[in-house]
Amino acid sequence: MPDFSIGVDLGGTNLRIAAITREGQLLEKLTVPTRTAQGPDRTIDEMCNAIHQLSAKHRAAGKFMGAGIGVLGIIDMQTGKVRKSANFPGWENYPVRAEIERRLRACDLLENNARVVLDNDANMAALGEQWLGAARGVPNAAVITLGTGIGGGIVLNGKIWAGMNGMAGEFGHMTVEPDGVPCGCGNHGCAERYASASAIMRMAREAAASGEAPSLAQAASSDAEFAPKLIYNLAMQGDEPARIIFRTFGRYLGIMLADAINVLDLEVYVLAGGVAAAWDAFAPTMFAEMRIRSLVYAAMAPDDPMRESQIMEGRTPSSVEHKQISRANPSPEGSNDAKILVTRALLGSDAGLYGAAHAAEQG
Repeated sequence: MPDFSIGVDLGGTNLRIAAITREGQLLEKLTVPTRTAQGPDRTIDEMCNAIHQLSAKHRAAGKFMGAGIGVLGIIDMQTGKVRKSANFPGWENYPVRAEIERRLRACDLLENNARVVLDNDANMAALGEQWLGAARGVPNAAVITLGTGIGGGIVLNGKIWAGMNGMAGEFGHMTVEPDGVPCGCGNHGCAERYASASAIMRMAREAAASGEAPSLAQAASSDAEFAPKLIYNLAMQGDEPARIIFRTFGRYLGIMLADAINVLDLEVYVLAGGVAAAWDAFAPTMFAEMRIRSLVYAAMAPDDPMRESQIMEGRTPSSVEHKQISRANPSPEGSNDAKILVTRALLGSDAGLYGAAHAAEQG
C-alpha cells in the first residue's frame, strides 16, 4: 500500500494539485483555474476541496502523510503567512497555513501525524528537481527558474535552505550591470532585467525600433504571438539580431551564475522555466562567460559543459524513477575531482508538485 502526500502548486493562473507516493509515483493530478480576485478564502476553499477529493480517493490504498503547498510570493515560514505576493492581492499577512490546517482538520485529514507545509513555489520546484529531477542524488543544488523574471531555490543536504528570513535564492536580483536598467525592486541592473523572458522582449523591441533588425520589426508589428519563442526561432534560423539577443542573454546569465558559483560552490545548478528551452541559443555564451568570471568554475568545469548537460538531459524522470542518478563523468573512487554541472531541469512544470509533496512527506 503506497503512502502518499498531496503537492499543491498555487500559481497566478492555475491551481494544480497532485497525489504522489513517497517513492515519487504520480497517482493523479487535478488543475482548476485560480480565482485570486475572489479573495484568499475562496481559493483556500477550492484547494482544500481538491485535497480532500484526491486524498479520499487514494486513502484506501495507503496512508495520507500531508500536504505541501507552493505559493508565489514571500512566505513567513514561522507564521505560515504570505508576506507579499504581486499575483495575489489581498493575501498580505493572510494566515494561509493555519486556514488550510483548519479546513483539513475539519475533514479529519490531519490525523496520524499528517502535516501541512507551506513554502515559496520556487523552493518547492528546487526540492522537486533535487528529489527526482536533474539534481537527483545530489545533496546540494540550486534551481534557477527563467520565466518572466528569475526565481530560485537552494537545497543543502537535501533540505531547502531558506535563509534567515525565508528569502534566500533571489538570484534574479543579483546585480549584473551597475547603473543598468531599472528593476521593480528599486535596484538598477538586476539579472532578471537582462536574462529573463521580459528581458528578451525588451531587447527585441529595442532592436526592432533601431531599424537594424527588419525580421524582428516585421514580427513585432504583424505577429500576435510575438514572444521569446518566436525570437528564439529566428535566432536558430540564423537571424543575426535575434542571435545577438540570446548571446547577450547568455552573457548576463553567465555573470549571474559565476557569482552564484563563487559564493555557493554547489555540485549542480539547474535552469528551469520556459526560457530554458532556448538553451541552444544562449548556453555557449553562458558557459564561456562563467569560465572567464568564476575562478571556482574555471577550476571545476567539465571539459565540454554542453555535452555533460546533454548527458543529464537524457535522463528523463521515468528513466531515473526509483534509481539514483550518477554524476556525469564520475570521479574515480577516493578522488576529489568532482565537476560543477550546469544543466536544464527535467520535471518541467511538475517540479513544484513533486517538491511540495516531498516537503510534506519530510515534514
